[in-house]
Amino acid sequence: MPPRQPTLLRDRDVNELPQTPPAKRPRLSGSKAAKTPSSVTKTESSLKEEDAPQLDTPEREGGLSAVMPTISENDIDKEEEDDPEKPWVPGEHKSVYVQAFDLALDTVLEHESHLFSEEEMEIFGKYRSLSYEAQYLYIRLFLRKTAAWFRLDKIHYDRDITDVEEAAKVLLGPTVGFAEEADASNITLDECSRILSLDELKTVAKGTACTGSTKAQLMASLKRGSGNQSTLGFGGNLKLSVSKTGSPGGNNSYLINKILEVTGRCIRLTQPVSTLFNRLHVVFYRSTEYDEKSLKTIILSRMRKLNFPEYIVCRTSNLFSSRAELLAYEEAIKLQLSVDDLLQNSGVPTKQALEQVLEIFESVYPKWQFLMDDEKEQAREIEYDRELQIERAYLRRFTTAWVLTRIVHKGVYVLGRFKQHAREHEVLTKLLAQKDFHKARRGGWYIRKALVEEHYMASVSSSSPSEAEKKKWRQRALETCIAALQDPDTHLSFHYDLQKRLNKLEKKQKIAKKDQHDFGHAQLRKPTTRTVTGVRLNEVGLGRKTIWRGNGGEECSVEELCLDHYRMDGWKGYHCEGRIVRTLFAYLFFDIMFLFVPNVFETAFQTCPLDLFTDAFYTSRASEINHRLVEISNGQAGEIIERVDSSEREKETCVVGLSWDYTKEEVLEIAECIGGDALSTICKILCQEYKERSGGMPDLFLLNYEKKDCMFVEVKSENDHLSDTQRLWIHALSTAGLKVELCACIAQKENEEEGKSQ
Repeated sequence: MPPRQPTLLRDRDVNELPQTPPAKRPRLSGSKAAKTPSSVTKTESSLKEEDAPQLDTPEREGGLSAVMPTISENDIDKEEEDDPEKPWVPGEHKSVYVQAFDLALDTVLEHESHLFSEEEMEIFGKYRSLSYEAQYLYIRLFLRKTAAWFRLDKIHYDRDITDVEEAAKVLLGPTVGFAEEADASNITLDECSRILSLDELKTVAKGTACTGSTKAQLMASLKRGSGNQSTLGFGGNLKLSVSKTGSPGGNNSYLINKILEVTGRCIRLTQPVSTLFNRLHVVFYRSTEYDEKSLKTIILSRMRKLNFPEYIVCRTSNLFSSRAELLAYEEAIKLQLSVDDLLQNSGVPTKQALEQVLEIFESVYPKWQFLMDDEKEQAREIEYDRELQIERAYLRRFTTAWVLTRIVHKGVYVLGRFKQHAREHEVLTKLLAQKDFHKARRGGWYIRKALVEEHYMASVSSSSPSEAEKKKWRQRALETCIAALQDPDTHLSFHYDLQKRLNKLEKKQKIAKKDQHDFGHAQLRKPTTRTVTGVRLNEVGLGRKTIWRGNGGEECSVEELCLDHYRMDGWKGYHCEGRIVRTLFAYLFFDIMFLFVPNVFETAFQTCPLDLFTDAFYTSRASEINHRLVEISNGQAGEIIERVDSSEREKETCVVGLSWDYTKEEVLEIAECIGGDALSTICKILCQEYKERSGGMPDLFLLNYEKKDCMFVEVKSENDHLSDTQRLWIHALSTAGLKVELCACIAQKENEEEGKSQ
């Protein structure tokens, strides 16, 4: 059966900007390699201890929400001003900001207006009735911090607003209610002080007993002073603050009024209206994260600066079946954002942060249990509908249950940190009892459950458990490992750990040798090892990248140091950590990724189909994928790369994993050196398991084009070990006939190096 030809549709209004910017150009070994920041945070590093469950890394998460290009509002403004096709004509020209806002509003209300109440529809109507300048002002403030106060005297959008005061007056109008003006009743001293410059803050402080040379010191002093009942006012007059009830109170009101005299009028957007427009954008973007800046995606696309791939958009009008379902989903992704901020964005989480996450977990757990039971009922209804099951597999990520499962997963980590092992075991059991959400994490849940059973559960009921009780729980742990290895949803990357744990438990349980599991047939291939020595300039620490002295005396990473050694052996090298492989895959499967399949392109702003991160990607395109794999094996990779490069490079179309920083010649050389059969093997793995296997690839890629030779190299510093995902890739690459090395970098003292050189 011949493969289907991809059906593509160009929409010039929207298909112009990528979700993901091109990656930084990889440096060759002959120049100072670009430093690649570690994708593992301190939080994640700390979880690799056996006593703590593991959180997901960005690669494991495989998020589908927009990753905004790094561009500021000033860049967008300049683009508009420099565009000769868009001269500003009051009453005629519409800024990209307003166009983008209108596009989201029109699209959602055309197909999904049932998700909004009558009152909310009235607010949308009010927005449409605003003057152009008022609309523009609202959108510009909305794209900034929606809860922040803004000084009118600092707002300058001269190209689109002739009178900022008048535009603000419209937003502040009692019948509109899109903004509010600052006064002593609705702005705090903290908020008020933040909008002052240092010189202005010093001016305010002169009339008080407050001192300090920096803004932070002055603000702290003002806050301390505001606790007093009286303060010296401007001109040295004593001011006594009296509350509305007539009793003496703090002097915040007096200080706030004095600050507002300096700043002039200040406004901020009203929270209910901002929340409503954020909700609209969640629906429009099919966002799996709560991001107030998502509107920038359309703005950048309207600028025609970069490009999205060409494909047919097929929106699912019943993605959210009701308004209540949408509100529940919105609340869930807000909680998810709070959990991520507490656990990941502050380094190693504090006890207070962990307690807050635990509180969120406890608040959602009963609802999550109810949703799991409800999902089982729905699964029974479509038990024999394979097509609907496949579709639900990737549309589930837009459900409250999907988001809450991720929060419960993070809650397990916190329960472990607080040594609440009985509760942790209970929740892990519940997570494994469901098979519809976050299947990629099942292996990790099994591993943690087995560990808790082996080490902690016997002590839950007694501080001095008997040997019989310990043996009983070790047997439970052993059974958990066996269940994990038999579970088809346990990814191969977890098998190595599970096999080791199972063998250890069998020895502890004194099971006869003949009855123990033998995994000799499943042993992974090991790489060739190489040792490189160098001078390390810093101490090894949690989550800290080691710094080494390069051959030229400069500071460098361990990968750059190893690249220099390979270069001396005639290799040209890239520190890419799989970026080359993902780029090759994007080239070779570009048309297949953007082939029309129902419901996988919900918006015009995607860099991949929604099902790429699920099993459904391969299943839905098996004929096309297998045909392409044969073409690659037959040596046609170069032709495919040439075709895609000629049609997409000029536009720098952004596709997941694709870096245009590699030249066409480099990509062709790399593909030729890898060879058709090996390249086909690698691509098949990514077609089947893109989410699980897009990470963990070796750090370095080396090639010698003259010899048509290449090699993958995993670099490790002292006390650094291979992860299970890395072991799998080393095995897969070796099995495909490619050279793979493990390069261990050993630190030596500076005087040892000097002695050798002498």
